[in-house]
Amino acid sequence: MPRIIALCLLLACARSAAAEVALIGVIGDKAGVFAVDGGEPKTIKVGQTWHGIRVVSIEKDHATVVIDGRERVLVQGPHYRNGAPSSTRETTTLAADRQGHFIAEGLVNGVTVRFVVDTGATAVTLPASEALRVGLDYRKGMREAVQTANGVAPAYHVTLTSVKLGDIQLSAVDALVVEEGLPIALLGMSFLNRLEMRRDGQLMTLTRRF
Repeated sequence: MPRIIALCLLLACARSAAAEVALIGVIGDKAGVFAVDGGEPKTIKVGQTWHGIRVVSIEKDHATVVIDGRERVLVQGPHYRNGAPSSTRETTTLAADRQGHFIAEGLVNGVTVRFVVDTGATAVTLPASEALRVGLDYRKGMREAVQTANGVAPAYHVTLTSVKLGDIQLSAVDALVVEEGLPIALLGMSFLNRLEMRRDGQLMTLTRRF
């Protein structure tokens, strides 16, 4: 009997250690949006407990929680993976920041790029500095003039080998490279129109169509 009890305790500890808890958004300093093992997101207020997670405090982009009696600090991530085994299509959920923008880190041709989701942009749009960092020889693309916040700027059409956001990866994505006036990359419709988009309050769920 003692051996059986010890084995059960060991298995319980292993399951606890395997659980992945992610902070995918904060709501002021009152609550956070959490996911366990890539499951459905849940809003937990400070002082509440859910799935063994007790929220101690929320500050800006991180949360202090107690899990299995141990205090941990979780840093907000731009997305989490929906690990439902019944789904054959990749899904990523983003949480809005305090200004209501959906900002996420993705990969362009295998290089990390920080995006803001912009349904008003016809294509994925990169500042020239980001394009060079990714390794694009963008000036070989077709040139045009585009309107930016700082006025008209030259831009170049390119095709990105791959764009990845969370588990979603698309190939041959049309893009623009803007030489001036763009402070951050835009995740525009040349990527988004190949996904299903669902908004639920502060969360946006993106699912690959095919």
